[in-house]
Amino acid sequence: MNMNEGVKTAVRTVNLFEAFARRKGPMTLTQVAEALSAPISSCHGLVRTLSAMGYLYTSEQTREIYPTKRLLEIATVIADHDPVLESVVPILEQLRDETQETILLGRRQGQAIIYLDVIEGPQTVRYSAGVGEMKPMHSSAIGKAFLGRLDLGERIALIARLPLDEMTETTITAREALAADIAAGAEKGYFVTRGENVADVMGLATTADIHGDIFGVAIAAPLTRIEPHLEEQAARLLAARDRLEALGGSL
Repeated sequence: MNMNEGVKTAVRTVNLFEAFARRKGPMTLTQVAEALSAPISSCHGLVRTLSAMGYLYTSEQTREIYPTKRLLEIATVIADHDPVLESVVPILEQLRDETQETILLGRRQGQAIIYLDVIEGPQTVRYSAGVGEMKPMHSSAIGKAFLGRLDLGERIALIARLPLDEMTETTITAREALAADIAAGAEKGYFVTRGENVADVMGLATTADIHGDIFGVAIAAPLTRIEPHLEEQAARLLAARDRLEALGGSL
């Protein structure tokens, strides 16, 4: 198997499990092929391999395919021993309890932000997101926080390269306006989005140096609920940042 084939197989494997998550039920081989936009022959080989490894099973009566709990068990062990999450989650949960809102932990991945953990708030109406979701730098609060860490020259150069897609009606798509917004956030120590990535959702974010690496932390909530208490919530965010940075150096 050459590298391109290996990459294609890896992507197809991940897409298969995501397809099951979306469907929330079993699929026939034909439905798997449709979900992956792939030939039935290729899907048959993938299903056969994953079944032999214990990740899928097939009903003898309906011939429908569904994942076993093997993937869940492995994922649980991995998550339970994440060296960063083990130490930071108690602090993020404390911030969730203080703010009563959803808390996000993210990292920069190239020109995007990936969510590493999402701790949802207790409110009935709240912001929800999935671990592993990718967000644009220019329209997400954590993305702005990472832009704010850069030296001015690096920041301007990156803003010039970013595709400033219009995610909502209030997304900042003018490069000079985005640069000014980031500069204002850098002065305050935290960065704000007002419905720029998800309509009617407000985000407050900062970055923290944790175990020798840089992470973004954000509070996300309905705009109308958080804006009247912006300064109060920002103070809680910055206090949580200080607690995270007090965790120490490298693991």
